[in-house]
Amino acid sequence: MDVEKVERKEVEVDDDGRVRTGTVWTATTHAITAVIGSGVLALPWSVAQMGWVLGPIALIGCAYITYYTAVLLSDCYRTPDPVHGKRNHTYMDVVRSCLGPRDVVVCGLAQYCILWGTMVGYTITTATSIMAVARTDCRHHRGHDAACASSGTMYMVVFGLVEIVLSQFPSLEKLTLISVVAAVMSCTYSFVGLFLSAAKLVSNHGARGTLLGVKIGAAAGVSASTKTWHSLQALGNIAFAYTYSMLLIEIQDTVKSPPSENVTMKRASFYGIGVTTIFYVSLGCIGYAAFGNAAPGNVLTGFDEPFWLVDVANVAVVIHLVGAYQVYAQPIFACYEKWLGARWPDSAFFHHEYAVRLPGGGGGRAARFTMCKLVVRTAFVAATTVVSLMLPFFNAVLGLLGAIAFWPLTVYFPVTMYIAQAKVAPGSRKWVALQALNAGALVVSLLAAVGSVADMVQRLGHVTIFQTQL
Repeated sequence: MDVEKVERKEVEVDDDGRVRTGTVWTATTHAITAVIGSGVLALPWSVAQMGWVLGPIALIGCAYITYYTAVLLSDCYRTPDPVHGKRNHTYMDVVRSCLGPRDVVVCGLAQYCILWGTMVGYTITTATSIMAVARTDCRHHRGHDAACASSGTMYMVVFGLVEIVLSQFPSLEKLTLISVVAAVMSCTYSFVGLFLSAAKLVSNHGARGTLLGVKIGAAAGVSASTKTWHSLQALGNIAFAYTYSMLLIEIQDTVKSPPSENVTMKRASFYGIGVTTIFYVSLGCIGYAAFGNAAPGNVLTGFDEPFWLVDVANVAVVIHLVGAYQVYAQPIFACYEKWLGARWPDSAFFHHEYAVRLPGGGGGRAARFTMCKLVVRTAFVAATTVVSLMLPFFNAVLGLLGAIAFWPLTVYFPVTMYIAQAKVAPGSRKWVALQALNAGALVVSLLAAVGSVADMVQRLGHVTIFQTQL
């Protein structure tokens, strides 16, 4: 019996001393949770900018590229051999192993830009959702034609204050509760958005929309330049909705073997991205069919009734983003605090720890912090909130984030690392195909970035800074 226990323990402990219990199903669940987020709310608007022809093609095309590069990245979890090589526990570890330290710097800059940009996007989205709740309740009680305009400036400030408090907690991103709540809330508002869109489509007694999306002309109120920028921006929105590669290696690092981790992760990516694509195409197309070319930038803002269900969805968005904000913020905090601490190893500002007893803190429970954490984290969140107040453009921010993330993190690094890992011969058919994918993704990212920035510039001429409107 003792021999059996020892053998079982040897099977459970991996080559790096860790015990992994992840399976294809747990990895699939993590993949779905990682992909589905607030970007889903912009899909009907994105399809409306491109129409019935290009909209679904963009949704399916981004899904295929995300899956294909996920397969390539899965083979780089272990290096130099995808089955027996050394494990890489994070995305940046893979870049370091396959490409070298210079590429790690570029990858780190791209990742942290995305993390910070997502914090800005989440601040804007939260204010939009709270404003939607206020407007929906107002119209329910005062009539659907009532003037129920409200400003989101105060909501952004309050959200920033909440995040300043939460930012003082250590390693909040490691709390399992945050991920569980985020998964439940994202599924809640996503399915409510799909249900409400389907109900509106049925009540319309027919699908709306056109082959090429929003029309150009005085009657439509859209100029040729605006149509172009919005179409390019929509590509960025869709790319942002499929953001997945940054978290793939971390998910793969939870998977047990045998079978080998890359085999399990490829299946999990297929199932996870497949389920997500079905849902995305359904919401994007049904939402477009329900609203036509007038699809709102955030699909939940297009509904007033049933007001309680709309409120539930928008409150779910807020709850999700309150926690998810910290999941993106904490890695940034850890990065610069580690660098500052190493730069000034003898400074009390960075190293002296203060303790404040918590109410009911029997047994020595206390909140511990350094002055660096208190001052710098507060300043960082405050600065992020100010930037959000200056750029209150939900779709444009999502489009820019998608443009920044799509080429380097979803395509360039996975493709380049796979070429190095698999030793794909330069000039071979496979090498040419991979480089063509690389070049095509770069073009898409640049166009989406140009469209998003141009739309921001155009909108800044018609809005008042620090006055956020729904």
